[in-house]
Amino acid sequence: MVNFDIGIDPAGLADDDLFRELASLYRTRLQTLRHGPDAALENHFKRTAELETEYMARKPGREVDPDRLTQDF
Repeated sequence: MVNFDIGIDPAGLADDDLFRELASLYRTRLQTLRHGPDAALENHFKRTAELETEYMARKPGREVDPDRLTQDF
């Protein structure tokens, strides 16, 4: 189901579509932060959280690059 105010429910997206949606958000992030109205920025925050939460639910054991760690875990 599509709600044009918030987009497609991330749980209903295929993996490729989820990755494409995330890539699109990341590509537009700085422009939205710098130049978007408050409503667009709030929507960006919300949509990013929804998509990233869905990604983490699907990939709980994702590969973590040890060179990216900032401290020992």
